[in-house]
Amino acid sequence: MSVIPLVFTSGWASGINAYAVVLLLGVFGATGVSDEVPAALQRTDVLIVAGVLFLCEVVADKIPYVDSVWDTVHTVIRPVAGAVIAALLAGESGSLPEMTAGAIGGSTALMSHLVKAGTRMAVNTSPEPFSNIGMSIAEDLGVAGVVTFAIFNPVAAAVIAAVLLVLGIVIVIFLASRIRRFLRRRAQRREEKRLAGAEGPWPPG
Repeated sequence: MSVIPLVFTSGWASGINAYAVVLLLGVFGATGVSDEVPAALQRTDVLIVAGVLFLCEVVADKIPYVDSVWDTVHTVIRPVAGAVIAALLAGESGSLPEMTAGAIGGSTALMSHLVKAGTRMAVNTSPEPFSNIGMSIAEDLGVAGVVTFAIFNPVAAAVIAAVLLVLGIVIVIFLASRIRRFLRRRAQRREEKRLAGAEGPWPPG
């Protein structure tokens, strides 16, 4: 039970940026800052892959509409990453605590991912790109700050993560109309592309 606060926090953070969580935890473990980080997350190959994917996310997450495509692709990846990280933190392979931690981490990551994706859909209804950049920077700093804080004070960090998750859900509900507008626009663009493809090139005169 002592690892549950860290599991919850890592799950919340994974739903926003799973690669940053793996990278941060791995660095904290490899440098000896924390003894709670499992060896699997400290491996050099894992850190390199996480670092490269984190850089890809840093770029994709700041481009309007590309960020929503990226979120769609990660609808499965982030919850799975949250569950795997949580299970590794719990240890004891195949044990009930490990499975419980995986369920908590995965479900929390799914909820925070849906909040992130929904918020970005609402932001993408705005014609200017700066809100996307601001949101992305705030998310990156939030994940880095809360995960770092969780290493030293996991209970307080879990409380912060829970408050942010609830606030995010409330915000998404408040922005529901803008999210629906984004989905309508995307469906309209897909229909226009489909019709354009069906019509084909104009016949020669």
